[in-house]
Amino acid sequence: MSNTLASPKVFGIGFQKTATTTLCTAFRILGYKMEGGGKRFVPALRNGDLTPIFEAADRNNAFEDNPWPLFYRELDDRYPGSKFILTIRDEQDWLQSVVNHLGFLPDPMQKLVYGVGFPVGFEDVFLERYRRHNREVLEYFKDRPDDLLVVDFCAGAGWDELCGFLGHDIPERDFPHSFKGIYTPRKRLSRRMVGALIHGARRLVGRGAPLDQP
Repeated sequence: MSNTLASPKVFGIGFQKTATTTLCTAFRILGYKMEGGGKRFVPALRNGDLTPIFEAADRNNAFEDNPWPLFYRELDDRYPGSKFILTIRDEQDWLQSVVNHLGFLPDPMQKLVYGVGFPVGFEDVFLERYRRHNREVLEYFKDRPDDLLVVDFCAGAGWDELCGFLGHDIPERDFPHSFKGIYTPRKRLSRRMVGALIHGARRLVGRGAPLDQP
């Protein structure tokens, strides 16, 4: 197996709920020094200061979750020779998972990514942002197939795709597909009810109105 610490940096640039936890676990199994995402980055990023993510990137060699997907261009420029992994999944499954997971409580990271802080009632905004991100990544790397892996772990991809891209031997253990979230009927109902109220309010005040608060 190659020496992971000496390998190029690897950035997971798929949006949340595209099996990023699976990717994180796989990175750790392969021996990478991992850095996830987190709200701690948000205050600086709101002001256009990328120093915190560059400092974190300097200390580690594999990355996933927000805010890394937002800055693949800047990371590519700062760390030439890096690898990038765009995790994807069926977009309707993705949207349902995002709604179930993130709900309707405002979150500063979601505000940074999507422009609104929660998906319930703003499903169209979230879906369009997801689609735009994936389109832009594919366009950016269109002439660099060796630098980008597009992979759907939810559809059954695993060690073959990941290790083939990174140049690793396949570990002697099962690929760590993460368990899907479990959402109760009551939780789903509450999201539908709040979503209906927000959709109604958006129709009254204008479709693009940012009704949430950061």
